[in-house]
Amino acid sequence: MATAHESDGALDDVIDPELPASTYVLEPDLVAPLVRRIVTSHDGGTHRSTLPFTGAPLAAVPLSAPADVVAAVERARAAQHDWAGTPLAERARVLDRLGVLVLERQSEILDLIQMESGKSRRSAFEEVADIAQTCRHYVVRGRRYLADRREPGALSVLTGVRVHRRPVGVVGVIAPWNFPLTLALSEAIPALLAGNAVVLKPDPQTSLSALWAAELFAEAGLPDDLLAVVTGGGQIGAELVEHVDHIAFTGSTATGRTVAAKAGERLIGATLELGGKNPLYVAADADLDAAVPGVVRACFSNAGQLCMSIERLVLHERIADDFLERFVPAVRALKLGGGLDYTADVGSLVSAQQLEKVAAHVDDALAKGARALAGAVHRSDVGPFFYAPTVLDHLPDDAVCLREETFGPVVSVSRVASDDEAVHAMNDTELGLNASIWSADVARARRIAARVEAGTVVINDGYLQAWGSAAAPMGGMKASGLGRRHGREAIEAMTEAQSVVAQRGLRAGVSMDTLYAVGGDVPSRVLTGAMRVMRRLRLP
Repeated sequence: MATAHESDGALDDVIDPELPASTYVLEPDLVAPLVRRIVTSHDGGTHRSTLPFTGAPLAAVPLSAPADVVAAVERARAAQHDWAGTPLAERARVLDRLGVLVLERQSEILDLIQMESGKSRRSAFEEVADIAQTCRHYVVRGRRYLADRREPGALSVLTGVRVHRRPVGVVGVIAPWNFPLTLALSEAIPALLAGNAVVLKPDPQTSLSALWAAELFAEAGLPDDLLAVVTGGGQIGAELVEHVDHIAFTGSTATGRTVAAKAGERLIGATLELGGKNPLYVAADADLDAAVPGVVRACFSNAGQLCMSIERLVLHERIADDFLERFVPAVRALKLGGGLDYTADVGSLVSAQQLEKVAAHVDDALAKGARALAGAVHRSDVGPFFYAPTVLDHLPDDAVCLREETFGPVVSVSRVASDDEAVHAMNDTELGLNASIWSADVARARRIAARVEAGTVVINDGYLQAWGSAAAPMGGMKASGLGRRHGREAIEAMTEAQSVVAQRGLRAGVSMDTLYAVGGDVPSRVLTGAMRVMRRLRLP
């Protein structure tokens, strides 16, 4: 078996940052309406993004400077005051309109997502569907999530309690390149519904998709400055954490730790979705005809550049050979391509850097004795960053890709003799983002899931059903993050709970103060008796 780099072309010759603007795939006239939404003084320089399918320059995007971040947050904070006072129904109407517009204008954003990230159109559409679904969910459920609630007081007769949800102020969102629409808006949507403003920093490679989203928000009726976009790398992200009231970050565990430390210093909330080394268990009773196509999607959607993507297959030994006899040909049959249509199953990796990491993981495993059942080759014949969907078997314990997140189209195979062994294998990682279990017995699969250390466990699907369940919280255990996106939990993360406790009975001259005024041990005896009565009546 050849090592992964044997078919490589000279990547340095493919990308020429000095190419004239006329060679850009996106004409400046198409880019200009989007980049005008960036908060920039033009002191931060310019980033030239690359078309992953060909390596050609895509667009030149001005970058923000640290002072621009401060200005964006200040403007957002000023706009947020009025927005928080806007009736919830009006805020929800903006989200409702956004969900409609995303579906109506999907051809525009599908092209942008593909050209910036290199993914297949089918994977790009998952982002469109996700945002439409997320908008609809919060439009329908937002009032319930944000509603005041009554709680029992210290003494039911004398005390009334109401708990309110108040917006935190300005939410910072740091979004990665792999899902440039979904991860730019997943936290922005509930944040805005709750009455916050948002300052968004996308990855420089995928800024145009985020800017398109900001433009669509404006068209949906969102007032100015409530969704500001700043552009740049890690310095701009670090500056954002210094000034916002809550930070939502999606990215690597290493960077997430740094973000969490800074948020802790400032005593602000943080929602962090970090790395995953996600396992998928095919149990002995699984329906293999149904499992094979589902597992293929779970492993190779978005060329594996998905935080919830499966990177470890755990197969019960009774079905392992039969499963692989079906699975491997299905993987080999996947079509790679870069067209702006639905003809390709798998798109490109995003960059030379990502290709280098994927190839290094595969080469390390092969050099240590692993066997490639499929792939393990750089497909430079398709494009500069394409890598064949890869299945690795018989990996040694010291293979890098057994422990580190590959974030590419590579999956490893291991075999177990029981469900107990499967649980041990699935939990044998410091990460705990997503896991999948395939079994004909859903009740059995639920029992296994209860023992798996992952924020999301999906039964008889890889990730899509969990991702699409907008009411269900999503996030990681262990080193895979803090907090949750989606559902009630996202709203609660970006609001402050305020308890308003009212003492009743003042007009009748009944209060704790009148009781204490009696003096002696009378207040203690009365309160002791009251608490005993409450206990007998099972009052909270």
